[in-house]
Amino acid sequence: MMVKKWVKILCGGVFKMTPTPKFVEDIVKNNDAENNGVKNKPFPYNITKVDDEVNRDLLRYFTGERTGFVQVGPKKWFFPSGYEREALNYYNFEVRPDDVFVVTFPRSGTTWVQEMVWLLANDLNYQKAAEIPLVYRFPFLEFSCFLHKDTKAEFLKENEADDEKLSEIENLDVPAWKIFSESTGRRFIKSHLPFSLLPPNLLQAGAKIIYVARNPKDVAVSFYHLNRSIRTQGYKGDFPRYWDYFERNLQPWTPYWEHIKEGWERRNEGNMLFLFYENINKDLRGNIEKIANFLGKNYSNQQYQGLENHLKIENFRNNSSVNFDLLKNLGILVDNEESFVRRGKTGGWRNYFDEKLNDRADKWIALNLKHTDIKFPTV
Repeated sequence: MMVKKWVKILCGGVFKMTPTPKFVEDIVKNNDAENNGVKNKPFPYNITKVDDEVNRDLLRYFTGERTGFVQVGPKKWFFPSGYEREALNYYNFEVRPDDVFVVTFPRSGTTWVQEMVWLLANDLNYQKAAEIPLVYRFPFLEFSCFLHKDTKAEFLKENEADDEKLSEIENLDVPAWKIFSESTGRRFIKSHLPFSLLPPNLLQAGAKIIYVARNPKDVAVSFYHLNRSIRTQGYKGDFPRYWDYFERNLQPWTPYWEHIKEGWERRNEGNMLFLFYENINKDLRGNIEKIANFLGKNYSNQQYQGLENHLKIENFRNNSSVNFDLLKNLGILVDNEESFVRRGKTGGWRNYFDEKLNDRADKWIALNLKHTDIKFPTV
Protein backbone atom coordinates (compact mmCIF):
# COMPACT_ATOMS: atom_id res chain seq x y z
CA MET A 1 0.00 0.00 0.00
CA MET A 2 1.47 3.33 -1.05
CA VAL A 3 1.45 5.97 1.67
CA LYS A 4 -0.03 9.21 0.33
CA LYS A 5 1.66 12.50 1.09
CA TRP A 6 2.89 11.66 4.57
CA VAL A 7 5.43 14.20 5.68
CA LYS A 8 7.89 12.33 7.79
CA ILE A 9 8.15 14.85 10.63
CA LEU A 10 6.94 13.45 13.92
CA CYS A 11 5.03 16.18 15.70
CA GLY A 12 3.54 15.10 18.96
CA GLY A 13 3.52 11.53 17.73
CA VAL A 14 1.63 12.10 14.45
CA PHE A 15 2.65 13.09 10.95
CA LYS A 16 1.87 16.49 9.56
CA MET A 17 0.27 16.25 6.13
CA THR A 18 1.93 18.88 3.94
CA PRO A 19 3.24 18.49 0.38
CA THR A 20 6.26 16.26 0.30
CA PRO A 21 8.48 18.38 -1.97
CA LYS A 22 8.20 21.32 0.45
CA PHE A 23 9.13 18.96 3.27
CA VAL A 24 12.34 18.01 1.52
CA GLU A 25 13.22 21.63 0.76
CA ASP A 26 12.50 22.87 4.28
CA ILE A 27 14.39 20.08 6.02
CA VAL A 28 17.51 20.58 3.93
CA LYS A 29 17.36 24.36 4.29
CA ASN A 30 16.83 24.41 8.04
CA ASN A 31 19.19 21.67 9.11
CA ASP A 32 22.59 22.16 7.55
CA ALA A 33 24.87 20.41 10.03
CA GLU A 34 27.66 22.90 9.50
CA ASN A 35 25.51 26.01 9.93
CA ASN A 36 23.03 25.25 12.67
CA GLY A 37 24.93 27.05 15.40
CA VAL A 38 26.06 23.86 17.12
CA LYS A 39 29.77 23.18 17.33
CA ASN A 40 30.50 19.69 16.15
CA LYS A 41 32.86 17.35 17.92
CA PRO A 42 35.60 16.28 15.51
CA PHE A 43 35.15 12.81 14.09
CA PRO A 44 37.79 10.73 15.92
CA TYR A 45 38.56 8.12 13.25
CA ASN A 46 40.25 8.00 9.89
CA ILE A 47 38.12 6.91 6.95
CA THR A 48 40.06 5.11 4.24
CA LYS A 49 39.13 3.47 0.95
CA VAL A 50 39.41 -0.30 0.79
CA ASP A 51 42.17 -1.89 -1.26
CA ASP A 52 41.60 -1.38 -5.01
CA GLU A 53 41.53 -5.07 -5.83
CA VAL A 54 39.11 -5.83 -3.01
CA ASN A 55 36.95 -2.89 -4.07
CA ARG A 56 36.74 -4.14 -7.66
CA ASP A 57 35.73 -7.58 -6.44
CA LEU A 58 33.04 -6.18 -4.15
CA LEU A 59 31.60 -3.88 -6.82
CA ARG A 60 31.27 -6.88 -9.10
CA TYR A 61 29.04 -8.71 -6.62
CA PHE A 62 27.31 -5.81 -4.86
CA THR A 63 25.70 -3.93 -7.72
CA GLY A 64 23.80 -1.34 -5.66
CA GLU A 65 26.99 0.49 -4.70
CA ARG A 66 28.72 2.18 -7.64
CA THR A 67 31.65 4.11 -6.14
CA GLY A 68 33.23 1.76 -3.63
CA PHE A 69 33.67 1.04 0.03
CA VAL A 70 35.45 2.54 3.03
CA GLN A 71 36.80 1.34 6.36
CA VAL A 72 36.59 3.41 9.52
CA GLY A 73 39.02 3.64 12.43
CA PRO A 74 41.28 0.96 13.91
CA LYS A 75 38.46 -1.61 13.96
CA LYS A 76 37.92 -1.02 10.22
CA TRP A 77 34.16 -0.63 10.32
CA PHE A 78 32.98 -1.31 6.78
CA PHE A 79 30.58 0.93 4.83
CA PRO A 80 29.70 2.07 1.32
CA SER A 81 31.19 5.33 0.12
CA GLY A 82 28.16 7.36 1.23
CA TYR A 83 29.04 6.88 4.89
CA GLU A 84 31.95 9.29 4.61
CA ARG A 85 29.74 12.31 3.95
CA GLU A 86 27.52 11.54 6.96
CA ALA A 87 29.94 10.16 9.56
CA LEU A 88 30.28 13.46 11.41
CA ASN A 89 26.51 13.99 11.42
CA TYR A 90 25.86 10.60 13.00
CA TYR A 91 28.59 11.14 15.57
CA ASN A 92 27.21 14.57 16.48
CA PHE A 93 23.55 13.59 16.40
CA GLU A 94 21.84 15.42 19.27
CA VAL A 95 20.40 12.83 21.63
CA ARG A 96 17.37 13.79 23.72
CA PRO A 97 16.58 12.34 27.16
CA ASP A 98 13.33 10.74 26.01
CA ASP A 99 14.73 9.14 22.84
CA VAL A 100 14.40 5.40 22.35
CA PHE A 101 17.05 3.63 20.29
CA VAL A 102 16.97 0.08 18.96
CA VAL A 103 20.55 -0.79 18.03
CA THR A 104 21.50 -4.08 16.41
CA PHE A 105 23.79 -5.68 13.92
CA PRO A 106 21.57 -6.17 10.84
CA ARG A 107 19.14 -9.09 10.72
CA SER A 108 19.02 -9.58 14.47
CA GLY A 109 15.27 -9.19 14.86
CA THR A 110 15.43 -5.41 14.52
CA THR A 111 12.05 -4.88 12.86
CA TRP A 112 10.34 -7.25 15.27
CA VAL A 113 11.74 -5.44 18.30
CA GLN A 114 11.02 -2.01 16.82
CA GLU A 115 7.33 -2.83 16.48
CA MET A 116 7.27 -4.26 20.00
CA VAL A 117 9.01 -1.21 21.47
CA TRP A 118 6.89 1.33 19.62
CA LEU A 119 3.62 -0.27 20.67
CA LEU A 120 4.69 -0.68 24.29
CA ALA A 121 5.79 2.95 24.46
CA ASN A 122 2.65 4.22 22.72
CA ASP A 123 -0.06 2.60 24.84
CA LEU A 124 -0.60 -0.26 22.37
CA ASN A 125 -2.00 2.06 19.73
CA TYR A 126 -2.56 -0.57 17.04
CA GLN A 127 -4.65 1.79 14.92
CA LYS A 128 -1.84 4.28 14.50
CA ALA A 129 0.66 1.46 14.00
CA ALA A 130 -1.47 0.17 11.13
CA GLU A 131 -1.95 3.60 9.57
CA ILE A 132 1.69 4.71 9.66
CA PRO A 133 4.37 2.33 8.38
CA LEU A 134 7.12 1.42 10.81
CA VAL A 135 9.72 3.00 8.53
CA TYR A 136 8.16 6.39 9.44
CA ARG A 137 7.30 5.68 13.08
CA PHE A 138 10.80 4.36 13.79
CA PRO A 139 13.16 5.80 11.15
CA PHE A 140 16.48 4.21 10.23
CA LEU A 141 19.24 6.68 11.14
CA GLU A 142 21.77 5.79 8.43
CA PHE A 143 19.64 4.50 5.54
CA SER A 144 20.32 7.42 3.20
CA CYS A 145 24.07 6.74 3.07
CA PHE A 146 23.27 3.41 1.40
CA LEU A 147 21.30 5.01 -1.43
CA HIS A 148 23.94 5.68 -4.09
CA LYS A 149 23.08 8.56 -6.42
CA ASP A 150 23.30 6.35 -9.52
CA THR A 151 21.07 3.67 -8.01
CA LYS A 152 18.63 6.37 -6.93
CA ALA A 153 18.62 7.73 -10.49
CA GLU A 154 17.59 4.29 -11.73
CA PHE A 155 14.72 4.14 -9.22
CA LEU A 156 13.56 7.60 -10.30
CA LYS A 157 13.70 6.63 -13.97
CA GLU A 158 11.70 3.45 -13.37
CA ASN A 159 9.01 5.37 -11.49
CA GLU A 160 8.96 8.54 -13.60
CA ALA A 161 5.28 8.17 -14.49
CA ASP A 162 4.17 8.31 -10.84
CA ASP A 163 4.76 11.60 -8.99
CA GLU A 164 3.84 10.06 -5.66
CA LYS A 165 6.50 7.38 -6.01
CA LEU A 166 9.06 9.96 -7.10
CA SER A 167 8.37 11.90 -3.89
CA GLU A 168 8.77 8.75 -1.81
CA ILE A 169 12.16 8.04 -3.41
CA GLU A 170 13.30 11.60 -2.70
CA ASN A 171 12.18 11.19 0.91
CA LEU A 172 14.33 8.08 1.31
CA ASP A 173 17.35 10.17 0.35
CA VAL A 174 16.81 12.75 3.10
CA PRO A 175 19.19 11.92 5.98
CA ALA A 176 17.20 10.78 9.00
CA TRP A 177 19.24 12.96 11.37
CA LYS A 178 17.78 15.98 9.57
CA ILE A 179 14.26 14.66 9.99
CA PHE A 180 14.81 13.86 13.67
CA SER A 181 16.16 17.34 14.37
CA GLU A 182 12.79 18.82 13.34
CA SER A 183 10.57 16.33 15.13
CA THR A 184 8.77 16.97 18.39
CA GLY A 185 7.45 14.41 20.80
CA ARG A 186 9.27 11.22 21.63
CA ARG A 187 11.63 9.95 18.93
CA PHE A 188 12.12 6.29 18.06
CA ILE A 189 15.43 5.65 16.32
CA LYS A 190 16.73 2.55 14.58
CA SER A 191 20.45 2.15 13.95
CA HIS A 192 22.89 -0.58 13.01
CA LEU A 193 25.88 1.61 13.85
CA PRO A 194 28.24 0.31 16.53
CA PHE A 195 28.44 2.34 19.72
CA SER A 196 31.84 3.80 18.79
CA LEU A 197 30.29 5.51 15.75
CA LEU A 198 27.14 6.71 17.53
CA PRO A 199 27.07 9.93 19.60
CA PRO A 200 29.61 9.57 22.43
CA ASN A 201 27.10 10.87 25.00
CA LEU A 202 24.40 8.38 23.99
CA LEU A 203 24.45 6.51 27.29
CA GLN A 204 24.72 9.67 29.38
CA ALA A 205 21.95 11.68 27.70
CA GLY A 206 19.10 9.76 29.34
CA ALA A 207 17.90 7.97 26.21
CA LYS A 208 16.74 4.36 26.38
CA ILE A 209 18.84 1.95 24.30
CA ILE A 210 17.77 -1.60 23.48
CA TYR A 211 20.54 -3.68 21.92
CA VAL A 212 19.71 -7.04 20.35
CA ALA A 213 22.31 -9.68 19.42
CA ARG A 214 21.77 -12.80 17.32
CA ASN A 215 24.06 -15.73 16.56
CA PRO A 216 26.29 -15.03 13.55
CA LYS A 217 25.23 -18.00 11.42
CA ASP A 218 21.56 -17.03 11.39
CA VAL A 219 22.52 -13.37 10.97
CA ALA A 220 24.64 -14.17 7.92
CA VAL A 221 21.92 -16.25 6.25
CA SER A 222 19.29 -13.57 6.81
CA PHE A 223 21.67 -10.79 5.74
CA TYR A 224 22.52 -12.78 2.60
CA HIS A 225 18.86 -12.86 1.60
CA LEU A 226 18.40 -9.16 2.35
CA ASN A 227 21.47 -8.26 0.29
CA ARG A 228 20.02 -10.24 -2.62
CA SER A 229 16.56 -8.72 -2.33
CA ILE A 230 17.29 -5.04 -1.72
CA ARG A 231 18.69 -3.28 -4.76
CA THR A 232 20.66 -0.73 -2.76
CA GLN A 233 22.92 -3.73 -2.07
CA GLY A 234 22.16 -5.93 -5.07
CA TYR A 235 24.26 -8.96 -4.14
CA LYS A 236 24.72 -11.36 -7.08
CA GLY A 237 26.83 -14.15 -5.58
CA ASP A 238 26.12 -17.38 -3.71
CA PHE A 239 26.07 -17.98 0.04
CA PRO A 240 29.61 -19.43 0.48
CA ARG A 241 31.04 -16.32 -1.15
CA TYR A 242 28.81 -14.16 1.00
CA TRP A 243 29.99 -15.90 4.16
CA ASP A 244 33.58 -15.26 3.10
CA TYR A 245 32.88 -11.53 2.87
CA PHE A 246 31.07 -11.63 6.20
CA GLU A 247 33.91 -13.44 7.97
CA ARG A 248 36.51 -11.12 6.42
CA ASN A 249 34.60 -8.06 7.64
CA LEU A 250 33.74 -6.93 4.12
CA GLN A 251 30.04 -6.37 4.75
CA PRO A 252 28.39 -3.14 5.93
CA TRP A 253 28.51 -2.67 9.70
CA THR A 254 31.13 -5.40 10.17
CA PRO A 255 33.24 -6.44 12.03
CA TYR A 256 30.34 -8.39 13.49
CA TRP A 257 32.23 -9.43 16.64
CA GLU A 258 33.38 -5.93 17.50
CA HIS A 259 29.80 -4.73 17.10
CA ILE A 260 28.52 -7.37 19.53
CA LYS A 261 31.36 -6.74 21.98
CA GLU A 262 30.67 -3.01 22.08
CA GLY A 263 27.06 -3.72 22.98
CA TRP A 264 27.97 -6.40 25.51
CA GLU A 265 30.45 -4.12 27.28
CA ARG A 266 27.65 -1.62 27.92
CA ARG A 267 24.99 -4.11 28.99
CA ASN A 268 24.99 -3.06 32.65
CA GLU A 269 24.41 0.64 32.00
CA GLY A 270 21.21 1.81 33.68
CA ASN A 271 19.50 2.96 30.49
CA MET A 272 20.68 0.03 28.36
CA LEU A 273 18.89 -3.28 27.82
CA PHE A 274 20.88 -6.06 26.13
CA LEU A 275 18.84 -8.92 24.68
CA PHE A 276 19.50 -12.03 22.63
CA TYR A 277 17.20 -12.67 19.70
CA GLU A 278 17.12 -16.37 20.52
CA ASN A 279 15.76 -15.66 24.01
CA ILE A 280 13.06 -13.36 22.63
CA ASN A 281 12.08 -16.07 20.15
CA LYS A 282 11.95 -18.69 22.91
CA ASP A 283 10.04 -16.57 25.43
CA LEU A 284 8.26 -13.78 23.59
CA ARG A 285 5.88 -12.96 26.43
CA GLY A 286 8.63 -12.76 29.03
CA ASN A 287 10.69 -10.42 26.87
CA ILE A 288 7.70 -8.25 26.04
CA GLU A 289 7.24 -7.71 29.77
CA LYS A 290 10.97 -7.13 30.25
CA ILE A 291 10.98 -4.41 27.58
CA ALA A 292 7.78 -2.88 28.98
CA ASN A 293 9.37 -2.66 32.42
CA PHE A 294 12.50 -1.09 30.89
CA LEU A 295 10.32 1.55 29.24
CA GLY A 296 8.40 2.19 32.46
CA LYS A 297 5.16 0.70 31.14
CA ASN A 298 2.79 -1.92 32.52
CA TYR A 299 -0.18 -3.65 30.95
CA SER A 300 -2.82 -6.21 31.83
CA ASN A 301 -2.43 -9.90 31.07
CA GLN A 302 -4.98 -9.56 28.28
CA GLN A 303 -3.08 -6.64 26.74
CA TYR A 304 0.20 -8.55 26.84
CA GLN A 305 -1.50 -11.51 25.18
CA GLY A 306 -2.81 -9.22 22.45
CA LEU A 307 0.67 -7.87 21.73
CA GLU A 308 2.15 -11.36 21.76
CA ASN A 309 -0.38 -12.42 19.14
CA HIS A 310 0.33 -9.30 17.07
CA LEU A 311 4.04 -10.17 17.07
CA LYS A 312 3.71 -13.84 16.15
CA ILE A 313 5.77 -14.33 13.03
CA GLU A 314 2.88 -15.55 10.86
CA ASN A 315 0.95 -12.37 11.70
CA PHE A 316 4.00 -10.16 11.54
CA ARG A 317 4.98 -11.27 8.03
CA ASN A 318 1.50 -10.34 6.76
CA ASN A 319 1.48 -6.91 8.41
CA SER A 320 1.86 -4.34 5.62
CA SER A 321 2.95 -1.69 8.12
CA VAL A 322 6.14 -3.57 9.01
CA ASN A 323 7.03 -5.71 5.98
CA PHE A 324 8.33 -2.87 3.81
CA ASP A 325 5.68 -3.03 1.10
CA LEU A 326 6.65 0.58 0.38
CA LEU A 327 10.07 -0.52 -0.90
CA LYS A 328 8.46 -3.22 -3.03
CA ASN A 329 6.10 -0.69 -4.57
CA LEU A 330 9.07 1.48 -5.48
CA GLY A 331 10.97 -1.44 -7.01
CA ILE A 332 13.71 -1.25 -4.36
CA LEU A 333 12.90 -4.70 -2.98
CA VAL A 334 13.03 -7.45 -5.60
CA ASP A 335 9.75 -9.31 -6.06
CA ASN A 336 11.24 -12.76 -6.66
CA GLU A 337 13.25 -12.80 -3.44
CA GLU A 338 12.08 -13.57 0.10
CA SER A 339 10.12 -10.98 2.03
CA PHE A 340 11.87 -8.46 4.26
CA VAL A 341 10.42 -10.25 7.29
CA ARG A 342 11.62 -13.82 6.86
CA ARG A 343 10.87 -16.95 8.92
CA GLY A 344 11.95 -15.69 12.32
CA LYS A 345 13.36 -19.09 13.23
CA THR A 346 16.52 -19.97 15.10
CA GLY A 347 18.86 -22.49 13.48
CA GLY A 348 17.82 -21.95 9.87
CA TRP A 349 21.51 -21.61 9.01
CA ARG A 350 21.76 -25.42 8.84
CA ASN A 351 20.24 -25.33 5.37
CA TYR A 352 23.11 -23.18 4.06
CA PHE A 353 26.30 -24.50 5.67
CA ASP A 354 27.82 -27.71 4.36
CA GLU A 355 30.18 -29.61 6.65
CA LYS A 356 33.29 -27.82 5.44
CA LEU A 357 31.82 -24.33 5.71
CA ASN A 358 30.29 -25.12 9.09
CA ASP A 359 33.64 -26.30 10.46
CA ARG A 360 35.22 -23.09 9.24
CA ALA A 361 32.46 -21.00 10.81
CA ASP A 362 32.69 -22.84 14.13
CA LYS A 363 36.43 -22.20 14.35
CA TRP A 364 35.90 -18.52 13.58
CA ILE A 365 33.19 -18.26 16.24
CA ALA A 366 35.28 -20.08 18.86
CA LEU A 367 38.26 -17.85 18.15
CA ASN A 368 36.23 -14.69 18.63
CA LEU A 369 34.47 -15.89 21.78
CA LYS A 370 37.66 -17.20 23.35
CA HIS A 371 38.54 -14.17 25.46
CA THR A 372 35.02 -12.93 26.19
CA ASP A 373 32.23 -13.87 28.58
CA ILE A 374 29.60 -13.59 25.83
CA LYS A 375 27.44 -16.70 25.74
CA PHE A 376 24.94 -16.98 22.92
CA PRO A 377 21.90 -19.13 23.74
CA THR A 378 22.46 -21.23 20.59
CA VAL A 379 26.00 -21.20 19.17
